[in-house]
Amino acid sequence: MDSMRPSAAAPVGKAALIASVGPRGYADWANPDHRLRRLLAEFIGMAGLTFVLSGGAAVLARYGGEGQQPWQVALVLSLVSALWLLVAVYFLGDISAHFNPAMTLAFVLRRDMGLPMAGAYWAAQFAAGICGSLLARGFFGPAGNLAATMPQPGLSWQAAGFEAVISFGLVLMVLCLADGPKLNGPFVPLAVGGYILAWGTMGGPFDGASMNPARSLGPDVALGDLSTWWVYLTGPVAGAVLAVAVTLFLRGSATVAEATAAEGTPLGQTK
Repeated sequence: MDSMRPSAAAPVGKAALIASVGPRGYADWANPDHRLRRLLAEFIGMAGLTFVLSGGAAVLARYGGEGQQPWQVALVLSLVSALWLLVAVYFLGDISAHFNPAMTLAFVLRRDMGLPMAGAYWAAQFAAGICGSLLARGFFGPAGNLAATMPQPGLSWQAAGFEAVISFGLVLMVLCLADGPKLNGPFVPLAVGGYILAWGTMGGPFDGASMNPARSLGPDVALGDLSTWWVYLTGPVAGAVLAVAVTLFLRGSATVAEATAAEGTPLGQTK
Protein backbone atom coordinates (compact mmCIF):
# COMPACT_ATOMS: atom_id res chain seq x y z
CA MET A 1 0.00 0.00 0.00
CA ASP A 2 2.78 2.42 0.87
CA SER A 3 4.24 2.00 -2.61
CA MET A 4 1.01 3.31 -4.10
CA ARG A 5 1.20 6.62 -2.25
CA PRO A 6 2.72 9.61 -4.04
CA SER A 7 6.18 10.50 -2.82
CA ALA A 8 6.30 13.41 -0.40
CA ALA A 9 9.27 14.73 -2.38
CA ALA A 10 7.50 14.59 -5.77
CA PRO A 11 7.78 17.93 -7.57
CA VAL A 12 4.67 20.07 -7.83
CA GLY A 13 3.71 23.21 -9.70
CA LYS A 14 6.61 24.93 -11.42
CA ALA A 15 9.06 22.25 -10.28
CA ALA A 16 6.83 19.58 -11.83
CA LEU A 17 6.80 21.50 -15.10
CA ILE A 18 10.59 21.74 -15.15
CA ALA A 19 10.88 18.05 -14.35
CA SER A 20 8.52 17.14 -17.18
CA VAL A 21 10.24 19.13 -19.94
CA GLY A 22 13.79 19.15 -18.58
CA PRO A 23 15.94 22.19 -17.80
CA ARG A 24 16.69 22.76 -21.50
CA GLY A 25 13.04 22.55 -22.47
CA TYR A 26 12.12 24.97 -19.69
CA ALA A 27 14.38 27.60 -21.26
CA ASP A 28 11.42 28.78 -23.35
CA TRP A 29 9.53 29.69 -20.19
CA ALA A 30 12.58 31.45 -18.75
CA ASN A 31 13.15 33.46 -21.92
CA PRO A 32 13.02 37.22 -21.12
CA ASP A 33 10.86 37.83 -24.20
CA HIS A 34 8.24 35.39 -22.93
CA ARG A 35 8.29 36.96 -19.49
CA LEU A 36 7.80 40.39 -21.03
CA ARG A 37 4.84 39.00 -23.00
CA ARG A 38 3.29 37.87 -19.74
CA LEU A 39 3.80 41.25 -18.07
CA LEU A 40 2.40 43.12 -21.06
CA ALA A 41 -0.67 40.87 -21.08
CA GLU A 42 -1.18 41.57 -17.37
CA PHE A 43 -0.82 45.30 -17.96
CA ILE A 44 -3.36 45.32 -20.78
CA GLY A 45 -5.91 43.29 -18.85
CA MET A 46 -5.57 45.24 -15.61
CA ALA A 47 -5.46 48.69 -17.20
CA GLY A 48 -8.52 47.83 -19.24
CA LEU A 49 -10.38 46.80 -16.10
CA THR A 50 -9.78 50.02 -14.18
CA PHE A 51 -10.35 52.13 -17.29
CA VAL A 52 -13.73 50.58 -17.99
CA LEU A 53 -14.74 50.83 -14.33
CA SER A 54 -13.51 54.37 -13.66
CA GLY A 55 -14.67 55.58 -17.05
CA GLY A 56 -18.00 53.82 -16.67
CA ALA A 57 -18.65 55.40 -13.28
CA ALA A 58 -17.76 58.85 -14.59
CA VAL A 59 -19.95 58.48 -17.69
CA LEU A 60 -22.89 57.30 -15.56
CA ALA A 61 -22.51 60.25 -13.23
CA ARG A 62 -22.23 62.80 -16.03
CA TYR A 63 -24.66 61.43 -18.59
CA GLY A 64 -26.76 58.79 -16.87
CA GLY A 65 -29.51 61.09 -15.63
CA GLU A 66 -30.76 61.97 -12.17
CA GLY A 67 -31.89 59.66 -9.40
CA GLN A 68 -29.61 56.70 -10.02
CA GLN A 69 -29.85 54.16 -7.23
CA PRO A 70 -26.68 52.55 -5.80
CA TRP A 71 -27.79 49.10 -6.93
CA GLN A 72 -28.29 50.36 -10.47
CA VAL A 73 -24.78 51.80 -10.60
CA ALA A 74 -23.39 48.58 -9.10
CA LEU A 75 -25.22 46.48 -11.69
CA VAL A 76 -23.95 48.50 -14.64
CA LEU A 77 -20.36 48.63 -13.41
CA SER A 78 -20.38 44.92 -12.55
CA LEU A 79 -21.69 44.13 -16.01
CA VAL A 80 -19.07 46.16 -17.88
CA SER A 81 -16.23 44.80 -15.73
CA ALA A 82 -17.50 41.22 -16.16
CA LEU A 83 -17.71 41.68 -19.94
CA TRP A 84 -14.20 43.14 -20.10
CA LEU A 85 -12.75 40.27 -18.06
CA LEU A 86 -14.63 37.76 -20.20
CA VAL A 87 -13.09 39.19 -23.35
CA ALA A 88 -9.62 39.77 -21.89
CA VAL A 89 -9.31 36.24 -20.49
CA TYR A 90 -10.37 34.83 -23.85
CA PHE A 91 -7.78 36.70 -25.90
CA LEU A 92 -4.91 36.87 -23.40
CA GLY A 93 -5.42 33.69 -21.38
CA ASP A 94 -2.82 31.60 -23.18
CA ILE A 95 -0.18 34.23 -22.33
CA SER A 96 -1.27 35.44 -18.88
CA ALA A 97 -4.60 36.45 -17.41
CA HIS A 98 -4.31 36.78 -13.64
CA PHE A 99 -5.39 40.47 -13.70
CA ASN A 100 -5.43 40.45 -9.91
CA PRO A 101 -2.55 40.54 -7.38
CA ALA A 102 -4.51 38.21 -5.11
CA MET A 103 -4.72 35.64 -7.91
CA THR A 104 -0.98 35.92 -8.50
CA LEU A 105 -0.40 35.39 -4.78
CA ALA A 106 -2.47 32.23 -4.96
CA PHE A 107 -0.33 30.87 -7.80
CA VAL A 108 2.82 31.63 -5.78
CA LEU A 109 1.48 29.86 -2.70
CA ARG A 110 0.52 26.85 -4.83
CA ARG A 111 4.07 26.93 -6.27
CA ASP A 112 2.93 27.48 -9.85
CA MET A 113 5.32 30.43 -10.23
CA GLY A 114 8.33 31.87 -8.43
CA LEU A 115 8.34 34.87 -6.12
CA PRO A 116 10.66 37.06 -8.29
CA MET A 117 8.32 36.80 -11.27
CA ALA A 118 5.35 37.38 -9.00
CA GLY A 119 6.97 40.61 -7.83
CA ALA A 120 7.17 41.74 -11.44
CA TYR A 121 3.51 40.77 -11.89
CA TRP A 122 2.47 42.83 -8.87
CA ALA A 123 4.40 45.85 -10.14
CA ALA A 124 2.77 45.56 -13.56
CA GLN A 125 -0.71 45.01 -12.13
CA PHE A 126 -0.60 47.93 -9.70
CA ALA A 127 0.93 50.25 -12.30
CA ALA A 128 -1.72 49.20 -14.82
CA GLY A 129 -4.52 49.78 -12.34
CA ILE A 130 -3.28 53.32 -11.69
CA CYS A 131 -2.78 54.07 -15.40
CA GLY A 132 -6.28 52.88 -16.30
CA SER A 133 -7.97 55.13 -13.74
CA LEU A 134 -5.74 58.11 -14.54
CA LEU A 135 -6.59 57.73 -18.22
CA ALA A 136 -10.30 57.65 -17.39
CA ARG A 137 -9.92 60.77 -15.27
CA GLY A 138 -8.14 62.48 -18.15
CA PHE A 139 -11.13 61.80 -20.42
CA PHE A 140 -14.04 62.25 -18.04
CA GLY A 141 -12.79 63.98 -14.88
CA PRO A 142 -13.35 62.63 -11.34
CA ALA A 143 -17.12 62.22 -11.71
CA GLY A 144 -18.62 59.20 -10.01
CA ASN A 145 -15.53 58.96 -7.81
CA LEU A 146 -14.03 56.94 -10.68
CA ALA A 147 -15.65 53.80 -9.24
CA ALA A 148 -13.51 54.04 -6.10
CA THR A 149 -14.27 51.29 -3.60
CA MET A 150 -15.17 52.67 -0.17
CA PRO A 151 -16.55 50.90 2.91
CA GLN A 152 -19.62 52.24 4.60
CA PRO A 153 -18.80 54.67 7.47
CA GLY A 154 -17.71 52.76 10.55
CA LEU A 155 -17.75 49.39 8.76
CA SER A 156 -14.18 49.11 7.53
CA TRP A 157 -13.45 45.82 9.26
CA GLN A 158 -16.76 44.36 8.15
CA ALA A 159 -15.88 45.38 4.60
CA ALA A 160 -12.46 43.75 4.90
CA GLY A 161 -14.16 40.54 6.06
CA PHE A 162 -16.62 40.70 3.17
CA GLU A 163 -13.77 41.21 0.71
CA ALA A 164 -12.03 38.15 2.18
CA VAL A 165 -15.15 36.03 1.66
CA ILE A 166 -15.85 37.02 -1.94
CA SER A 167 -12.15 36.94 -2.88
CA PHE A 168 -11.94 33.45 -1.37
CA GLY A 169 -14.74 32.34 -3.67
CA LEU A 170 -13.17 33.91 -6.75
CA VAL A 171 -9.73 32.39 -6.20
CA LEU A 172 -11.18 29.01 -5.21
CA MET A 173 -13.28 28.93 -8.37
CA VAL A 174 -10.33 29.68 -10.66
CA LEU A 175 -8.04 27.16 -8.96
CA CYS A 176 -10.71 24.46 -8.98
CA LEU A 177 -11.26 25.04 -12.70
CA ALA A 178 -7.54 24.57 -13.23
CA ASP A 179 -7.63 20.98 -14.41
CA GLY A 180 -6.27 21.46 -17.91
CA PRO A 181 -5.54 24.64 -19.88
CA LYS A 182 -6.62 27.06 -17.18
CA LEU A 183 -7.53 30.57 -18.29
CA ASN A 184 -7.67 29.44 -21.90
CA GLY A 185 -10.51 26.95 -21.75
CA PRO A 186 -13.98 27.71 -23.09
CA PHE A 187 -15.74 27.92 -19.73
CA VAL A 188 -13.31 29.64 -17.33
CA PRO A 189 -13.85 33.15 -18.77
CA LEU A 190 -17.61 32.67 -18.53
CA ALA A 191 -17.31 31.53 -14.93
CA VAL A 192 -15.11 34.49 -14.01
CA GLY A 193 -17.46 36.95 -15.70
CA GLY A 194 -20.50 35.42 -14.06
CA TYR A 195 -18.89 35.48 -10.62
CA ILE A 196 -17.86 39.14 -10.96
CA LEU A 197 -21.32 40.11 -12.16
CA ALA A 198 -23.11 38.30 -9.34
CA TRP A 199 -20.99 39.49 -6.43
CA GLY A 200 -20.35 42.94 -7.86
CA THR A 201 -24.09 43.55 -8.12
CA MET A 202 -24.81 42.14 -4.67
CA GLY A 203 -21.86 43.68 -2.80
CA GLY A 204 -21.26 46.81 -4.82
CA PRO A 205 -23.61 49.05 -2.82
CA PHE A 206 -22.00 47.83 0.42
CA ASP A 207 -18.29 48.32 -0.23
CA GLY A 208 -17.68 48.24 -3.99
CA ALA A 209 -17.05 44.46 -4.09
CA SER A 210 -13.49 44.84 -5.32
CA MET A 211 -11.89 41.40 -4.85
CA ASN A 212 -8.77 42.97 -6.35
CA PRO A 213 -6.21 45.27 -4.66
CA ALA A 214 -5.05 46.75 -7.98
CA ARG A 215 -8.62 47.50 -9.07
CA SER A 216 -9.07 49.51 -5.84
CA LEU A 217 -5.67 51.20 -5.90
CA GLY A 218 -6.20 52.73 -9.36
CA PRO A 219 -9.18 54.96 -8.51
CA ASP A 220 -7.75 55.76 -5.07
CA VAL A 221 -4.52 57.07 -6.59
CA ALA A 222 -6.41 58.95 -9.31
CA LEU A 223 -8.49 60.66 -6.60
CA GLY A 224 -5.56 61.11 -4.20
CA ASP A 225 -7.19 59.25 -1.29
CA LEU A 226 -5.60 56.03 0.00
CA SER A 227 -7.24 56.15 3.43
CA THR A 228 -9.31 52.98 2.98
CA TRP A 229 -7.17 51.03 0.53
CA TRP A 230 -5.96 48.73 3.31
CA VAL A 231 -9.45 47.19 3.37
CA TYR A 232 -9.09 46.09 -0.25
CA LEU A 233 -5.57 44.77 0.28
CA THR A 234 -6.02 42.77 3.48
CA GLY A 235 -9.37 41.25 2.51
CA PRO A 236 -8.38 39.77 -0.88
CA VAL A 237 -5.01 38.60 0.44
CA ALA A 238 -6.66 36.74 3.33
CA GLY A 239 -9.23 35.25 0.96
CA ALA A 240 -6.55 34.08 -1.47
CA VAL A 241 -4.50 32.39 1.26
CA LEU A 242 -7.55 30.52 2.54
CA ALA A 243 -8.60 29.54 -0.99
CA VAL A 244 -5.20 27.96 -1.69
CA ALA A 245 -5.41 25.92 1.51
CA VAL A 246 -8.90 24.67 0.64
CA THR A 247 -7.90 23.91 -2.97
CA LEU A 248 -4.93 21.83 -1.82
CA PHE A 249 -7.29 19.84 0.40
CA LEU A 250 -9.89 19.40 -2.36
CA ARG A 251 -7.64 18.76 -5.35
CA GLY A 252 -4.09 18.27 -4.13
CA SER A 253 -0.97 19.92 -5.47
CA ALA A 254 -0.74 21.71 -8.80
CA THR A 255 -0.21 19.56 -11.87
CA VAL A 256 2.13 20.24 -14.77
CA ALA A 257 -0.77 21.53 -16.88
CA GLU A 258 -1.83 23.94 -14.15
CA ALA A 259 1.68 25.30 -13.72
CA THR A 260 2.01 25.66 -17.49
CA ALA A 261 -1.18 27.69 -17.62
CA ALA A 262 -0.08 29.91 -14.73
CA GLU A 263 3.18 30.65 -16.55
CA GLY A 264 1.67 31.10 -19.99
CA THR A 265 2.45 29.32 -23.26
CA PRO A 266 5.78 30.37 -24.81
CA LEU A 267 5.91 31.13 -28.52
CA GLY A 268 6.58 27.99 -30.50
CA GLN A 269 5.29 25.65 -27.79
CA THR A 270 2.33 23.40 -28.49
CA LYS A 271 -0.64 23.85 -26.20
